Amino acid sequence: MGKNMEKRWVVVAWMILAIIHMPPAAVLMAPELSTRLYGVEPHGTIATLITHRGALFLTVMASCLFAAFDPASRRLGTISAGISVVGFLLIYLQAGLPDGPLRTVALVDSAALVPLAFVVWAAWRPATTAP
Repeated sequence: MGKNMEKRWVVVAWMILAIIHMPPAAVLMAPELSTRLYGVEPHGTIATLITHRGALFLTVMASCLFAAFDPASRRLGTISAGISVVGFLLIYLQAGLPDGPLRTVALVDSAALVPLAFVVWAAWRPATTAP
């Protein structure tokens, strides 16, 4: 793969990761989405935590968008997105693979492992020197 093509794919992978984090981030601005995404009514203590979770997902989404266009931020972006994706999948596994909305989240996060693996490889591989 040529350098320009690789750079394009890195940007595409980061954009995919940003898009994956968009719906949970949107809960910050539209708490009623928590019902559709997670089966949680947008009122009460749990709803407050889910809305705050939206703010945290906005941070992950922003780090992915930033990493798409700023190579210096990519290593930190891989940590942010990696904790989000892998962290949820481990928690989901520990919870016994429950049905319902969490299964959808797990499927989406499982799909996110592909672009995540690519950006981790691109960000953390040793620098190559041209002859």
